[in-house]
Amino acid sequence: MDALKQLIRFAWEQTLACIFPVVIFASLAFTQSVSFTFLPRYDCLLVIFLLMQWWMVYSGMETKDELKVITLFHLIGLALEIFKVHMGAWAYPEKGYFKILGVPLYSGFMYASVASYLCQSWRRLRVELVRWPPFLIVVTLALAIYLNFFIHHYWLDVRWWLTGLVVIVFWRSWVIYEVNGIRYRMPLTLSFVLIGFFIWIAENIATLFGAWKYPNQTGSWRLVHLGKVSSWVLLVIVSFLIVATLKQIKERKEADEVRVSESK
Repeated sequence: MDALKQLIRFAWEQTLACIFPVVIFASLAFTQSVSFTFLPRYDCLLVIFLLMQWWMVYSGMETKDELKVITLFHLIGLALEIFKVHMGAWAYPEKGYFKILGVPLYSGFMYASVASYLCQSWRRLRVELVRWPPFLIVVTLALAIYLNFFIHHYWLDVRWWLTGLVVIVFWRSWVIYEVNGIRYRMPLTLSFVLIGFFIWIAENIATLFGAWKYPNQTGSWRLVHLGKVSSWVLLVIVSFLIVATLKQIKERKEADEVRVSESK
């Protein structure tokens, strides 16, 4: 019973951490079945997500520092979307007023929701990292993974080499989290895979609701290729590394401020 109680509490905390992604899915489903004559669907989604983001900060569910991280992911995701649409990887066929080079601005929120989940989980589960690699290695690896999403269209796709580097770099790294005052730990690489797999499931739901379309989905909806899990795992790694690095920088800054105040 204790194990079941812990599992239910963990699931509840994860559900709360996923509130922004849940709103995204609900909005995609709602706007697909209900049409608005005064505003295209993509723009309706943008308005909904902006209001949701405002409410998250206003209600205290997200801090202003977390908003900065989420905004960064919005920009990173939007840049990736613009490039991928330009290369024909997928498309946003519906019309919209707020589009940049064929990409609706709401699309950045789908990447931002990943950052929102990570920030929420980090705080709710009191996440700590054990044997975190040096800063320079983490930043270089994250940058290499992100750039590969662009470069592989012109050169080699080195995702599997990068995956191998991730395993090597984080082989001894663990993530520690808390549920009902009890601490648990998990290999960091396993957490990457699990989050990436669940995002792949979310991607199938999103394409089913017409968030975007892959070339093989233009006629009718089809399951997203399982191979996309590897792409999401790598994107999760980039997201996690950025969030972890920024949080560690903030913790060091706060610790320095405390030491300065105590020395006065």
